[in-house]
Amino acid sequence: MTAADAAIQYARDHRDQFLSDFKELVRIPSISTLPERQGDMQRAAEWVAGQLTKLGFDPVQIVPTEKHPIVFGEYRHAPKGAPTILFYGHYDVQPVDPVELWKSDPFEPTVRGDDLFARGASDMKGQVIAHMKAVEAMVRTEGLPVNLKYLIEGEEEIGSPNIGKFVGDYKAKLASDFCLNADTNILAPDIPAITYGLRGLAYYEIRVQGAAADLHSGSFGGAVDNPAMVLSQVLGGMRDADGRITLPGYYDRVRPLTDEERAEMAKLPQDDAWWMKASGTKVLFGEEGFTATERATARPTLEINGLLSGFTGVGSKTVLPARAMAKISMRLVPDQTPQDARRALDAYLKKAMPPTVTWEVEDLAGCTPAIVRRDSPAVKAARQALEKVWGRAPLFSRQGGSVPVVSLIQDMLGLDSLMLGFGLPDDNLHAPNEKQHLPNFFRGIEAYIWFSHMVAA
Repeated sequence: MTAADAAIQYARDHRDQFLSDFKELVRIPSISTLPERQGDMQRAAEWVAGQLTKLGFDPVQIVPTEKHPIVFGEYRHAPKGAPTILFYGHYDVQPVDPVELWKSDPFEPTVRGDDLFARGASDMKGQVIAHMKAVEAMVRTEGLPVNLKYLIEGEEEIGSPNIGKFVGDYKAKLASDFCLNADTNILAPDIPAITYGLRGLAYYEIRVQGAAADLHSGSFGGAVDNPAMVLSQVLGGMRDADGRITLPGYYDRVRPLTDEERAEMAKLPQDDAWWMKASGTKVLFGEEGFTATERATARPTLEINGLLSGFTGVGSKTVLPARAMAKISMRLVPDQTPQDARRALDAYLKKAMPPTVTWEVEDLAGCTPAIVRRDSPAVKAARQALEKVWGRAPLFSRQGGSVPVVSLIQDMLGLDSLMLGFGLPDDNLHAPNEKQHLPNFFRGIEAYIWFSHMVAA
C-alpha cells in the first residue's frame, strides 16, 4: 500500500467524523458584513486555527486586521526538496436573507439526499474542510509529502479590504512555489474540471447633477435638462446592438482566444440551452461571433448594476430630478487592467456627457484578470489527481467571475494560483438553500490527497 493509498483508506474510515467537523464549522454564523456577528467571526477564526494546531502546524497565528482576523499557519515537515504550497481559503459567509426562502435553518446543517444545506456549505467552508481533512489523512498515516502554508481570511465576502496589507507584511513568510485556491467548482457531479482563468473587475459609480434641487416637471420640464434622461442616454450608448462595447480603446489589450481554447470550451456541458435554463431567460444576447460560454467567461463585458434617480415610490410625483446615479461593472480579460477600463470610461463620458449637467465617477472596486499555464507542474498534477478519483480526464474551463485574491497573490507574491475546488454551479451560492454535494466533498478529499503526492513527485 502506498502512502497515498493509506491516506485514502484513513479518509474513508473517518467519513463520519469528517462530516461532523464540517457541520461544526458551518454552524458558526460567520457573516462578515454584519457588525453583530463580530464575535462569531472571531469564533470561526479560532476554530480554524484550532484545527491547524491539532494537525501539527507551527506556528499558527490569528492575525488581527482592521476588521476580521486572518488565520495563518505553517507545516514544514515534508521531505527535503518537497514543494511548498500556499493554500488560500476564507471562513466568512454571506448573509442569509431572505431567510423565509430557506427550507431549513441556514446555520443548522441539514442533509437532504446527497446534499448538505447550510450557509457557507459550498462557499467555502466545505472546500476548506475538504482540504484540511485531506491533510489530516496524510498527517495521521505516512506523513504530508509537501510543505503547506495556510492563509484563511474572514473578509472575502466583503471584498477582502485588509488582505493586501497582510500579504505585504507577511510577504517573506508567504513565499511558496504556487498557491492552491479552493474557492471554485467543477462542472457537474460526474464532470471534473480545472479552472485556469478568471475575469478581472472594474466597478464604478457614475453621478450626474443637473439643477441644484428637484424641480416641478410641469414648471421646468423642457427648459432644464433632466439628469435621469441624460444618464440613461449615455449608458445606452455604451453598447451597440451587436453587444459590443463602444468605449474608446476598450478592446485594445484584449488577448484573443486561441483555436485550442475555443475547442476546449466547446467540450464543456454548457450549450445555449444550459445558459437559458441557468438564467431563466428564453433568448440569449451577446457579442456576435462568440458562443454564450465564451461571452460569459472569456470576453470583456460592461453591465449596469443599479440605477437611481427621482421619485421611485408608489403612485405619481411630477418631479424633474436634480441628480441621477448608476453603478456599472466591467468584467475584464487578459491583458486588460482596471486602469485601462477607467481610461476608456473617462474618454467616453467626456465625449458623451452634454454641457447641461456635471458629472463624476468614483472607483468602487477593481482587480486584474488571472490566467495560469495549463502545462505547469501543478496543473498536470491536478489533472492526474482528478482523473484518478473521477475516472475521467478533467475539462479546462474559465470562470466569468472575479476572485481578487488570485490577482493580488500573483501581483504581490509572483505566484500563480491553481483553482481546485469541488462545488457545483447549482450550489446556490449567496442565495437561500446553499448546499454542498456530499459525494463531491468526499471525492474532493481524496483528490487533494492524490494531488499532494503527485505534485510532490
